[in-house]
Amino acid sequence: MARFILILSTILFLFHATGKGQHKTITLTVPDKKLSITIDYSNGCMIKQLNIKGKNTLSPSGIYTGIRTQSGSSSSLNSSSNIKVIKNAGTVTISGINYSTIKEEWVFKIKGDKIQWNIIREYNQAATLEEMAFPQWNFSGLDVWKGGIMDNGGMVWCKYLKEINDTYGVHTGGVTFWNTISGDALRITAASNSKIAAKYSHSPQNEFTFTQLVTDSSLQQRYNLSRYVAKKADVFAPFEVRKGKVTASYELQYVDYNKQYSRGTLPGIDAVAVRELLNTTGRYGVVDNNIVGANGWLTNWKCLHEPFFAQIGTALNDENYTRNMSATLDQERDLAMLKNGRVLSRWHNVPGDEIRGTYNAQTGYYEAVWGYTIDSQTGYVINTSEQFDLNGDTNWLRSHQLSCEKALDWLIQRDSNNNGIFEMMNDGITDKKASDWIDIVWASFENSFVNAQLYEALTLWSSCEKILGNQEKAEHYAAIAWRLKTAFNKPVEEGGFWSEAKQQYVYWRDKDGSVHGDNLVTPVNFAAIAFGICHDPQRIAMVLEQIEKRTAAEKLFHWPLCFDSFKREEVHSNNWPFPKYENGDIFPTWGYLGVRAYTRHNKDIALKYIRNILEQYKKDGLSSQRYSRVTQLGLGDDILAGICTSITALYTDIYGIRPKWNRMGIEPNMSSPLNGAKFSYTLRDTVYNLQLSENDYLMSTNSFSIKSPESFGASRKGNTLTYYPHNKETRTIAISSSNPVIAMEITPLRLDAYSWTIKSPGDYQFILKGLPPRSTFQVSVNNETQHIFIKEDGILSIKRKCQPNTRFTVGDIL
Repeated sequence: MARFILILSTILFLFHATGKGQHKTITLTVPDKKLSITIDYSNGCMIKQLNIKGKNTLSPSGIYTGIRTQSGSSSSLNSSSNIKVIKNAGTVTISGINYSTIKEEWVFKIKGDKIQWNIIREYNQAATLEEMAFPQWNFSGLDVWKGGIMDNGGMVWCKYLKEINDTYGVHTGGVTFWNTISGDALRITAASNSKIAAKYSHSPQNEFTFTQLVTDSSLQQRYNLSRYVAKKADVFAPFEVRKGKVTASYELQYVDYNKQYSRGTLPGIDAVAVRELLNTTGRYGVVDNNIVGANGWLTNWKCLHEPFFAQIGTALNDENYTRNMSATLDQERDLAMLKNGRVLSRWHNVPGDEIRGTYNAQTGYYEAVWGYTIDSQTGYVINTSEQFDLNGDTNWLRSHQLSCEKALDWLIQRDSNNNGIFEMMNDGITDKKASDWIDIVWASFENSFVNAQLYEALTLWSSCEKILGNQEKAEHYAAIAWRLKTAFNKPVEEGGFWSEAKQQYVYWRDKDGSVHGDNLVTPVNFAAIAFGICHDPQRIAMVLEQIEKRTAAEKLFHWPLCFDSFKREEVHSNNWPFPKYENGDIFPTWGYLGVRAYTRHNKDIALKYIRNILEQYKKDGLSSQRYSRVTQLGLGDDILAGICTSITALYTDIYGIRPKWNRMGIEPNMSSPLNGAKFSYTLRDTVYNLQLSENDYLMSTNSFSIKSPESFGASRKGNTLTYYPHNKETRTIAISSSNPVIAMEITPLRLDAYSWTIKSPGDYQFILKGLPPRSTFQVSVNNETQHIFIKEDGILSIKRKCQPNTRFTVGDIL
């Protein structure tokens, strides 16, 4: 260690002199020389260079600290006293950085491959500040980095800060900036006992600036609730600072972006495009802490009537996004739900999009002006249920139990004719109001799109109630789902939604009984199949083959919202003439429903549209709300992060990443072009290594390995590995062993029969749960066979000392 410090002191601290007097600088370099900074304290104090692999990323403005009040600005660049430097055992302390009423001390230290920078600021008096740099990082241009992945799961996309002073401000301070071309990234980890916020801006000098603010309390927005403001640098409202010291710590680290954010080996898929799409479009919907959506930070919007935010988190596989999504649902439970269970449908930074009287200027939640979009009820429940599978926190789920029940019950009560189909708040097209995400189409009364989502919400929440120990509620919601499924699938002539004449599900029925939306609306039909409310293979084939035939005939890269025109009286004037906007344009947001539907019918078609969306991303970054049906060019300023969902479905429905609250699960739908997929997936701090081919799945960690031709789930706690056949909880096998690594291979057998081979030697106990009570099972270990009677508890226990390749077969005796 002493030798390391000696070497460090010779290569890290360099002094330079110029012909015009002493030029005072210190350079700190990490041992692998991929990251270095140069501090200049000749006249004031700043970091003048931040070198990544020897290339400076900063503008001449460098990195500095400072404040701005109504009377003016001051910074570390113009310190009013002599600066003192102390070097000691790899640490540099710079004191005497005094400006305005502030005294600062900067402490730098090398920690492995990181440079730690502590800033200790002392305010000599309380003050009201307009702005703060704690510090401000001035990069030489908006092309230095493609963007930054923030430690709340979101991202800043530099290309969107187009105009001078365009600024995006968030309530988190850590970020990883990356450059796709070089593969270099800079991670800045921020920590403080105070609150840290940050803003990203396009400076008048065409710099890309990153400014951190450290305050006693969370900053408020200066302009309504806006996180992004155009052509204004002061996104945060004025704030108070108290007399005394404030400290913040930053760690700078070089990151190999290609390695750190690798998506693994994905045969048949452009893994780089997947990575970039998810790190940009997929993250763009995070507006701020507690506001995870899809419309994104440029427009400061979040629609609560979208059910796929947790699914995006499944594909992103970022604990920061997962944590923020949980907090978002907490906030929506507390602020966006009315006492009667109604979930407000949107969040926005300013009023103007709301039904009069519904906008809350303090919270930003409101009802959309286009109508009561009832899928905010189902969106909340679906997201909460799927989020629980990611965070695995039963206490968190329990905190949402009452609110999810209220959200479901609010909609379940809306069945005035008691036919098992639940009704919207508008009665017919003459109301000229919407009832779901497709918000300028006048879907009314009995809406199949919302009811399909309700079926999914009921099914998912029924499972959650069971996990929380409320079997009665679980059965209650399952029964409502079954009745809804039965009614939904009836022919339109009998009050259902299936049109035999058109071989499709219609969109809605007005209160007067008139049927609307038989123009092959894709999200409606995809939802019916993807959510499992349509179970008839013949109907599934009719719908999906019709959609594929028509999509291919028009040579569309993705599915349009509908294939034929709505009637003029069924839509807002903005949707006319066909094809226009929600009346025929391409909205990739609902791509995950299409992919999920086709994996159950024709996996090659699902794969085709996944590849198509990746190709489109490489053309334009999917930086659009929608695409023209005629030109297939991007349209709309309101960029939608939901456009990434075809790729989230690659993970959830093709690779079959299906984590559960108590295990990692895989339910793949692989096809031969994808064989050999190999990547890692982190769930609740455990890294799972996956290798996937058709009917050949391997999951391994540092403590177990399971190989199977069928879907399964697994988790290990202590000495016990639990195997979940088909990723279900109905039956399990618990394998206990003192062996630090348990390796097994599954051989599929008929129902009520199991076969596995233990690859790792040792003493084992196997406990099978969920077997038929009062039945007899035959147990074979290699060539030894015995019959065991299963008691009322449905449990079978086997103890055995295993050599490598010991095979077990357990089956009921027919």
